Amino acid sequence: MCAVGCSGDPLFLEPFWMHHASKSALVVAGWHRMSYTSADQSYISAELERHIRKLHAIVGNAVTGGRYIVFGAGSTQLLNAAVHALSSHNSSSSSSPASVVASIPYYNYYQIQMEFFRSRDYVFRGDASLLQNISDATNVIEFVTSPNNPDGQLNKANVQGPNAKAIYDRVYYWPHFTAIPTPANDDIMIFAMSKLTGHAGSRFGWAVVKDESVFQKMTMYTLMDNMGISRDAQLRALKVLNVVLEGGGKDFFEFGYNTMRKRWEKLSNILSVSNRFSLQKFAPKYCTFFKKTREPSPAYAWVKCEREEDKDCYAVLQEEANVYGLSGSQFGAEDRFVRLALIRSQDDFDLLLQRLNQLVSEEKSSAKLFCPRFEDKLATCLLGANYIQHFSSRTRLNITKRP
Repeated sequence: MCAVGCSGDPLFLEPFWMHHASKSALVVAGWHRMSYTSADQSYISAELERHIRKLHAIVGNAVTGGRYIVFGAGSTQLLNAAVHALSSHNSSSSSSPASVVASIPYYNYYQIQMEFFRSRDYVFRGDASLLQNISDATNVIEFVTSPNNPDGQLNKANVQGPNAKAIYDRVYYWPHFTAIPTPANDDIMIFAMSKLTGHAGSRFGWAVVKDESVFQKMTMYTLMDNMGISRDAQLRALKVLNVVLEGGGKDFFEFGYNTMRKRWEKLSNILSVSNRFSLQKFAPKYCTFFKKTREPSPAYAWVKCEREEDKDCYAVLQEEANVYGLSGSQFGAEDRFVRLALIRSQDDFDLLLQRLNQLVSEEKSSAKLFCPRFEDKLATCLLGANYIQHFSSRTRLNITKRP
């Protein structure tokens, strides 16, 4: 079970939906939507697709004109559907499996999912930087998370070449997590309700796809996997998107952005006075949705333990502060890093701040020089956490490394 700071459960939007309880409420009669398909024999809601396209047009975060939309059971299913489509698309021209890569630090579920399914069409190879330029017949599929999970950076594909394909995981590319500089125009873009509206339990996501053959293969994958996407999930998605779209999305995204911005400011203020822990850096950026330069509001804190002896940052936070994150090695990085989730409930976030503040306060206290006064006697004093300073009552004698 995930404790304070760990899970990416997006409950930070819960107060918004409590305030809009009646508008977002959904009652479904027992006889309603019992069939696999709608009246037109389709597995997807045409009305929901129109709402999705309208939302992207208003926010300005993705080009959907002339593109196909694939519905999926959250981004998780769609990511694997995209890999399946691209690897099978290339299988006719290559006998070897496609290499699936991602830039470090990368979302750990990419590797977990690829290794779990053990497809003959693809294999997870890890770090994308090892395959930046390919000139042979090797097919490479790169996951590009933008904004990135865990560090919030707006990543771009590293691997270039005629046999390189990119799947852009854009689930965090919304105004509450990042400035929107321009509409994304990638060949495959994945989005999900979980990080847009916070409705993770509905398990609904969509992909915006440029190529028709890739669209057809992804659609077939979702049909073979679970006979289409839950019609109840589609109905709820339609209901909440109606609320999001009210007033051009201003109320919803301003609530989300202000919540995340304040959380980032509070966390940054606590860790800014620490020499032991550091955070990823962001600069203010212009957002075309808000039409102004806005401050950072990432979903996660990518914390680094700076002390040489703190090689396992996860263990440091767990043992000294009772804070649980995800270790850097789960993202292909060093264990000097740990991811802390900022998108959970307000109570969870407040508890996270309280425990981190206590940890940093103890660090500051231990860094204060304490030396009892002795008449012409040698006293040994702590200086920070790493050095011992020897004093007489009048003169500093020397500084030595702690044993």
